Amino acid sequence: MSDSTPQSNWRTFVENELNTIRPILAKRGYSFSAEQPHTKGERFLMKNITTTSGEKLILLGADKQSNRVVIKATRDETGKQELEHERKCRALLQDIDFSYTSFDAPKEVAFWSESGYMFAIQNYVDQACNFLDRSLEEQFIYALNALNTQAGARITTNSHLKKVGSVFGIRKSSDYIRLLNAFITSLQQRQVAPEILATVESVLTTFKKEKLRIEQYCGFLTHTDFVPHNFRIANNIMYLLDWSSLEFGNKHESWARFLNFMTLYNPQLETLLIDYIDKNRSFEERESLQLMRLYRLCELITYYANTLTSSSDDLLELNQVRVYFWHNVLKAELQNKRVDRSIVARYQNTRDKLRSSGEKERQRNLH
Repeated sequence: MSDSTPQSNWRTFVENELNTIRPILAKRGYSFSAEQPHTKGERFLMKNITTTSGEKLILLGADKQSNRVVIKATRDETGKQELEHERKCRALLQDIDFSYTSFDAPKEVAFWSESGYMFAIQNYVDQACNFLDRSLEEQFIYALNALNTQAGARITTNSHLKKVGSVFGIRKSSDYIRLLNAFITSLQQRQVAPEILATVESVLTTFKKEKLRIEQYCGFLTHTDFVPHNFRIANNIMYLLDWSSLEFGNKHESWARFLNFMTLYNPQLETLLIDYIDKNRSFEERESLQLMRLYRLCELITYYANTLTSSSDDLLELNQVRVYFWHNVLKAELQNKRVDRSIVARYQNTRDKLRSSGEKERQRNLH
């Protein structure tokens, strides 16, 4: 009997793609190593449930001078659109006249289409240490500067809207409400526990009541996946790696994503950033941030609920645990409290036991 599971299908896909693109890259002087951590572990789940991006491989490689590079390759039409979109985002953000700050990106060294594939190759940014290995003070400064940099670009006129509207996604309060409705529909289809569904529905009710507050801080540049694996720091410069996740929306959406990540990985930094907002920003901004945290937590719960049909064995158990863990975080945040650290510790212990060796390797390379 053939082994046909989402994970085995992904492994076959990766092997076939690597064999096909190896000679294409070699003709241009590029190679990649046999071990590719970014194709391992739970990467197959992202392929199966993500609807906003196409199938693509992100590979670590080198040019003929042995300079390290990152190779993005795809033959999927949506994947090609994403690579082209990233280029447009980088170009426009270097040029827009309503941003008070600039963004740094790894240098693009090649971009071409051949044999049905599209390739984007960038210099590899070698950082002295991972973000989470830096001192708390350094993490705070880099994170705050990056978040403020994003907020430096804001749509305030129709000319601004025309300039970015054709390139970036633009979210308003009605879009966040629409997305929460979609989360609820998805959770109903996955038949999650009634308590979880009720909590997410309560967030939707809150969003409808606080529509004006959400709209008040829309129109800002934000990164929907602003976490350490999407940037690297070298020579005191932060390089943004993922440009496809930039959009104009609520100012605090990237803050929320970053804080939710730090709930697990550095609660001290989470506390510092929240304290900074409490002491240095208006009460209205603090409300907006809290609303965005609720929204992003509902998204996390939905994400992991959607993985259950593509998971099995230890991974299925782990993703079930994740759904309940992020629900506990959401319940705490609804009271504007941080989740009890004993809940986090229990989850981390379970996660580390159930994670595959491939996923542990992928995580080491991510952060």
